[in-house]
Amino acid sequence: MRSKPMILVALLLAAFLVNLDTTLVNVALPALVRELHATTTQLQWVVDSYNLVFAALLLTFGSLSDRFGRKRMLLAGLTVFGAASLAGGFTTSPAQLIAARSVMGLGAAMTFPATLALISNVFTERRERARAIGLWGAIAGVAIATGPIVGGWLLEHFSWASLFIAMAPVAAVTAILVALVVPASKDPDAAALDIPGLVLSAAAMALLVFTIIEAPAYGWEAGRSLAGFAASAVLLAAFIAAERRAAHPMLDVRLFRNMRFSAASGAVTVSFFTLLGFIFLMTQYFQFVRGYGPLSTGVRLLPVALSVGAGSVAGTQLAVRAGTKLIVTIGLVAMAAFYGWVAATTSATISYNIIAAQMVLYGLGMGLSSAPATESIMGAISRRKAGVGSAVNDSTRLIGGTLGVAVIGSVYASIYGSRLTATLPASVPGPVAAIAHQSVGAAYLAAGKIAALGHPVLGQALQHASTDAFLRGLTIGCLIAGAVAAAGAVLADSRRRARNPDPGAPRLSDPLTPAQATEHRDDQQRTCLRQHRRHARNQQPQYVPTRQLEVADGNLDPLLERNRVFAATGACARLPISPANLPDHSCGSRTRPVPPRRPATNDRGDDATWMSGHGSC
Repeated sequence: MRSKPMILVALLLAAFLVNLDTTLVNVALPALVRELHATTTQLQWVVDSYNLVFAALLLTFGSLSDRFGRKRMLLAGLTVFGAASLAGGFTTSPAQLIAARSVMGLGAAMTFPATLALISNVFTERRERARAIGLWGAIAGVAIATGPIVGGWLLEHFSWASLFIAMAPVAAVTAILVALVVPASKDPDAAALDIPGLVLSAAAMALLVFTIIEAPAYGWEAGRSLAGFAASAVLLAAFIAAERRAAHPMLDVRLFRNMRFSAASGAVTVSFFTLLGFIFLMTQYFQFVRGYGPLSTGVRLLPVALSVGAGSVAGTQLAVRAGTKLIVTIGLVAMAAFYGWVAATTSATISYNIIAAQMVLYGLGMGLSSAPATESIMGAISRRKAGVGSAVNDSTRLIGGTLGVAVIGSVYASIYGSRLTATLPASVPGPVAAIAHQSVGAAYLAAGKIAALGHPVLGQALQHASTDAFLRGLTIGCLIAGAVAAAGAVLADSRRRARNPDPGAPRLSDPLTPAQATEHRDDQQRTCLRQHRRHARNQQPQYVPTRQLEVADGNLDPLLERNRVFAATGACARLPISPANLPDHSCGSRTRPVPPRRPATNDRGDDATWMSGHGSC
């Protein structure tokens, strides 16, 4: 019953559930004000408590899943997530709901890294891994974009509690499916727990995300905000120092010297910075300026969800053929073009067809950039440490998304307030003007009340002024997001031009670890065996030896293994041996290239002699 498609379905369902809840609750905020009498601050923490705990504990549980088992951690996380979601549906106060959301974040932190880590360990050949990670990225993006649709439909038929209660049976079904079809997986050589690393990583992430969330309210230059960022930097530096000294670190920070790893992490951060910023702006535009309800707003965001899915699947496959950095660069350019297009054309009356085309462009760019970058991150780290690698990827997503909402939201709020002050009619009473400055939604409500009291002209003037202020804030926010995406594209392209990489292959400046070398050797051997079976069926028996990477004292030596010969027609010997330039066993040179495959025309012994002696001293 443990077929790979069923394993993938189970893991994708778990990833979908966690990402869906990231945006699901947003549409219920007005109902929470009416029924639980939640304040603005309480509403903020209903949303942010989930993301704060989620982000703070990702690295911790990613590391623990490598040690104690990824399937066990996934099942435990789904149980915690489902139970907390069910409890959230029966809360009667904002404080209780915030507590439930915090525990849901705990369950999400246990669940999400395990999904990607298990995918990397089940799908080991690069093409199938790229396809699986592409689907994983597609599901994650689709879940975030469809959260408002699911939430809007539930709110139109049931109460706000249904958003939480409905997640419990889905989590239970997912846990059962995982228990039945997903194989166990963990690091067989796990060392003792890195307690300092666990504590420092959680503290640094929690404080950083908390400061980002609070900075818009207190001001980015306020002493509280600056102190929070400074303390986060100190904790991060302490974490790096502790990991460098640790005999068995939770996260080998030297990975960030590998540009394949660090550049891909940066691309994921930029992608989710723009995605969450986009959702923040466009949901307000649809609901307030265009007057759509929650469900209608969610439905009109479908072009983004579908194009993100298509772009993610296509992006990982194209990256295998053309190179990850090229595809990621194209994706970032598409996102920058989208924001420029929106900034140039936005208005209260623009056709939805144009908006839909813009969203398709953005979704494709998002998929082309984030999914190949995720595949590159997981390809750069040993499968034994896949849990930590997945947690790093997930942390960059959450930090990027949280920062996107905070930065773009702050820019928008500043522009909205200043523009409204400049254009608001002088006849608007002071208390009404103060209400209008809170948000465009509050301004629309105030305008409606003024019109109902017998002042339709003044009410219409207030609505026009607030709409103009919102659109100006939207335009500037789009320009900021577009500039971030363009900067990411420039950096990715400059790195691509400087290195001109072989698609997806590690190189000397990005050296393989012994575990990665073993994994690459195993992948080559599996490929050779498949070729052997295919050519055997075609009755084309021609034996050529292949090189095997052996590890001795942490160094890689290419040795000709004459006793393990794989049948093929020469394709096995042409497989790239990673890295592109290996230490030469006979000459002692660190940069001797692996020789190209000579056409196999002689018998097995002559060809083996040629390969072993080619390029000797």
